[in-house]
Amino acid sequence: MAYTLPDLPYAYDALEPWYDKETVTLHHDKHHNGYVTALNATLDKLAAARESGDMAAANALSKALAFNGSGHTLHSVFWTNMKPNGGGEPAGELMEQIVKDFGSFDGFKKQFLAATNTVMGSGWGILGWDKTLQKLFIVGSEIHMDLTLQGMVPLLVCDVWEHAYYLKYKNVRPDWTAAFMDHLVNWDDVAQRFAKAK
Repeated sequence: MAYTLPDLPYAYDALEPWYDKETVTLHHDKHHNGYVTALNATLDKLAAARESGDMAAANALSKALAFNGSGHTLHSVFWTNMKPNGGGEPAGELMEQIVKDFGSFDGFKKQFLAATNTVMGSGWGILGWDKTLQKLFIVGSEIHMDLTLQGMVPLLVCDVWEHAYYLKYKNVRPDWTAAFMDHLVNWDDVAQRFAKAK
């Protein structure tokens, strides 16, 4: 059974003016689809390597598996983490946990933006739930899988690869991340992910 590209939960232009139709279309249909295609190809190559007993080839494919699998997973979360007329603040248990772990929503927001804006090169800002410590953490993940906290369940992710924002925001990443946080975040989706992760 192959991985598939999920449909967007809204129209390509639904996030305007904060996230433009051209970027959303290219990002979803070309970039995310590219990770899905490469992930399935990697799985086929792994199966062939195991079948032939070529464990050196199987081992060499582990980086492609991590890269494309993480890219597909994070993009799948990213699309549902946004909605038209999003932003604002969460409520309920999610807000209580944010206040507990970050002191306040403002404290969380500042840390999330700082982590996301300072990812070196391409990567992601990630708010995740650590099941072991029963705590929320924020990490800035380089590429898709470097500097991640293994076992952390991603709840809120912001893509800061250049393809995610460059057509509209050029090289001003903080303008993109501020628009994401203030106008696009779907806190209902994040809260559902939080409840499931707990």
